[in-house]
Amino acid sequence: MDDVVGAVGVLSVATRGADGPGEVVLRVRGGTETYLARSDEPLARDTRVLVVESHGGRTVSVVAFPDQL
Repeated sequence: MDDVVGAVGVLSVATRGADGPGEVVLRVRGGTETYLARSDEPLARDTRVLVVESHGGRTVSVVAFPDQL
């Protein structure tokens, strides 16, 4: 599962910070997969995010990732 750390994806369901996870779509192994996404702060649907940690069980921690650096 650690192969998703560092991946960039887009939230298909908003995260609610401490109130609950959302969902992120990631490109993995030549396709796309959906993971539960946790974040410290709420993030809106369609936000581009970076996976910073994998918790196993298809759950990851994400942070907002800017479109341009």
